[in-house]
Amino acid sequence: MKWLYEIFTWWNGQTLNTRVYTALFGKFVGTDEFGGRYYRGRKIDPALGFERRWVIYSGQSEGSLTPPGWYGWLHHTVDVPPTEETYAARDWQLPYIPNLTGTPEAWRPPGSTLRANARPRATGDYDAWTPEG
Repeated sequence: MKWLYEIFTWWNGQTLNTRVYTALFGKFVGTDEFGGRYYRGRKIDPALGFERRWVIYSGQSEGSLTPPGWYGWLHHTVDVPPTEETYAARDWQLPYIPNLTGTPEAWRPPGSTLRANARPRATGDYDAWTPEG
């Protein structure tokens, strides 16, 4: 059943094409705490001028699941992957929080009709239209 997901969906881990490309051209680099597997190309991509780097997420593909150390490596900010150095997250780097959009825990700004199930009080600057005649 998993191979059907690889053929017909792109949001559940890897596609069939990604599996084949990774097997032919990828070199395994490491795994993060969420089960994401990181790869690099075996040689420099002539079109880019540098090596390709990619991640195959465990389960649903969500970019916010990439830890800060791996994010820097994927985007060529650092050359050494976190598995080859002792990376420690900075104080300002927060732990992962999933995307809460569409859930009851989603952020709702002040004035939102969905916030706390209550509509804010009217300020008195609105006059309702009434027909004249």
